[in-house]
Amino acid sequence: MYLRWRRLLPRWIEVVPLELPGRGSRLGEDFVEDFDALVSLLCGEHEVALRGNFALFGHSMGALLAWGIAQRLRATGRPLPRALLVSGSAAPSQRDPDRFVDMDDDEALIADMRKQGGTPEELFASPELLRMTLDTLAADYRVCEGFVHRRAAPLPLPLHVFAGRDDDIQPWRVEAWSAETLDAGFSLDWFEGGHFFIRQHEAQVLAALVRRLPQSVAGEADVLPAIA
Repeated sequence: MYLRWRRLLPRWIEVVPLELPGRGSRLGEDFVEDFDALVSLLCGEHEVALRGNFALFGHSMGALLAWGIAQRLRATGRPLPRALLVSGSAAPSQRDPDRFVDMDDDEALIADMRKQGGTPEELFASPELLRMTLDTLAADYRVCEGFVHRRAAPLPLPLHVFAGRDDDIQPWRVEAWSAETLDAGFSLDWFEGGHFFIRQHEAQVLAALVRRLPQSVAGEADVLPAIA
């Protein structure tokens, strides 16, 4: 998805997908299933992208990781992003403690995939693709289930939230993102669709992203590290 965004977004935005171990081109690597370890790994691997004119974007678990990266950058004295854009996620302080209960077998994961939508039917018909997807999803869910929120000061940067009206996430959990920023630049955009509104209404999402992302000084590119 993010590779396609490179073609669809204005030239002043450079999209840099942050691939996680065990996925995509890193398929042969072991999953990292601890949230703090994953944040630390990404901060170390992407030092170049995480400096200068950059903003962070993440969807679902990626939203939580983007927030964690911003917090880690501040804690280690590194430059902060010019904006944080999060999508399809409850605020870190208002995660649903029951969301990932009993998601420890293939049957439960498949049922959840069908409930959330956004998965092509062909994937369910391919044992090999389904196996890879289930393994990845299980690893993602273990990261989310193991996440422990620690009280942290709000971030001094603009924070923009995208959400689907029909997502299972309760609206108040999404709205709680407003407490994560000290900046007056908070916004919340609602889109039609469920958890994968980001795919169903891609053009509208990208238009909102461009509208919310502060354009850099003329002649310089904004880097957008993105995490799915």
